[in-house]
Amino acid sequence: MTQTSEAAERAAHAENQSAPRIHRAWFVAAVTFVTIIGAAAFRSLPGLLIDPLHDDFGWSRGTISAAVSVNLALYGLTAPFAAALMDRFGIRRVVAVALTVIAVGSGLTVWMTAAWQLMLYWGLLVGLGSGSMALAFAATVTNRWFTARRGLVTGILTAASASGQLIFLPVLSWMVEKHDWRPAAITVALAALAVVPFVWLLLRDHPADVGLKPYGAEEFVPKPEPVPGAARRAVTVLFKAARTGPFWLLAGTFAICGASTNGLIQTHFVPAAHDHGMPVTAAASLLAVIGVFDVVGTVASGWFTDRFEPRRLLAVYYALRGISLLFLPMLLAPSVHPPMLFFIVFYGLDWVATVPPTVALCREQYGDDSAIVFGWVLASHQVGAALIAFLGGVARDVFGSYDMIWYASGALCAAAALMALVIRRRPVAVPLAATA
Repeated sequence: MTQTSEAAERAAHAENQSAPRIHRAWFVAAVTFVTIIGAAAFRSLPGLLIDPLHDDFGWSRGTISAAVSVNLALYGLTAPFAAALMDRFGIRRVVAVALTVIAVGSGLTVWMTAAWQLMLYWGLLVGLGSGSMALAFAATVTNRWFTARRGLVTGILTAASASGQLIFLPVLSWMVEKHDWRPAAITVALAALAVVPFVWLLLRDHPADVGLKPYGAEEFVPKPEPVPGAARRAVTVLFKAARTGPFWLLAGTFAICGASTNGLIQTHFVPAAHDHGMPVTAAASLLAVIGVFDVVGTVASGWFTDRFEPRRLLAVYYALRGISLLFLPMLLAPSVHPPMLFFIVFYGLDWVATVPPTVALCREQYGDDSAIVFGWVLASHQVGAALIAFLGGVARDVFGSYDMIWYASGALCAAAALMALVIRRRPVAVPLAATA
């Protein structure tokens, strides 16, 4: 046993003699929640930029959607490497750098004059930064700090993104409509920067850093040594996971999840509603209401995941989402009416309710490597989102409406429900990669 481990265990013993009523893990979860909220500002902006950038620069909606697609794809493809980097360099450093990159990318868009700059600033920089702040961050914090209540905590942290959307969407839509899109981009940059001090001062990488056991653990868990070769480990885990059937089913269902949420609704709902005569602020407010019920639905999904079989939960979530999307083209109108509000509430409850059971299945199947595996599953989520974000813009340019995309996404959700049901359960999780 190393001297560091011995000191940590002595500290743990002293700490546990007078254990506080509220475990430190809940404070770490709170800081993580606030961090994800601050970073969520950039997630609120793409759907609001399509029409203003089209009007300002004359870029086609397909071109603008392509930049959003790059952003969404990198958001996912960066996640598994970010999870491995957190194992190597620590959560605080990775997240602080990621937030700074988001701020730089968003801020630079104010001075862009060509479409390639949108690709570089919003697509590449914000995509890379946001990928390091993806749900793999929440999964890493949950896996390290919690043994009990993991499903609930995953639901709460997943809901943080929706909470950020709730906070920022009405503000950003008002800015875009009244003061142009540039103040909105600056607001996103400042929101990301404002969270950096909280991360650096309050977040801790592991319970052993403060001499504590993970919440709900029976025994003290020493802090693992930094894992070298983050990129190599992420790729190794991918190759080993790819030889298992559950990985492809989880990746496939989550790709459809991304296509039917971030790629479709978050990117194209506001311009689609505007096509039917609805004011941008009203459409953005409806998205914010989705964020309200998303918080409720995701936290509830975490609670359900601790008690019910995750596969069946996923099947129910995808089936209900698909049904709701099939009705959406009939509900779009110049004003907000009760059936549209019903869709918003119904869809909001299901928005990212899929995340807690998906994380639980990754943990069940892949053990200590589950955060990295989930990072790759999340990559498929964002590839699906990127594809639909791009195809949605192209479909609008070609057909003059989004109807075909709504119907296709509803059918894909039905396929995801069937895929979830055929995932085989594994009673004992086995790590994929050998520990150093």
